[in-house]
Amino acid sequence: MAEQVKTKGGKRAFVGIVTSDKMDKTIVVSINTKKMDTLYKKYVTRTKKCKAHDEQNEAHIGDTVRIVECSPISKDKCWRLAEIIERAK
Repeated sequence: MAEQVKTKGGKRAFVGIVTSDKMDKTIVVSINTKKMDTLYKKYVTRTKKCKAHDEQNEAHIGDTVRIVECSPISKDKCWRLAEIIERAK
């Protein structure tokens, strides 16, 4: 599950899983969150995909990573890779 963490600069950070690394210096991170449905009181899983900047192309599919909000790098990218928490097996 994803957890939103505040960093020192007040920027948002998420933990997610890399779903694509085919682009140059860009990864797609899938962030899963659980939210309770207001009517049925059941937890619903929501998935959000974010493109993040990976300068050294070091993250690969299946890695668990932390991404941090940054100023827009391109049309779709406003996140950057902060750290790789766990490598894929």
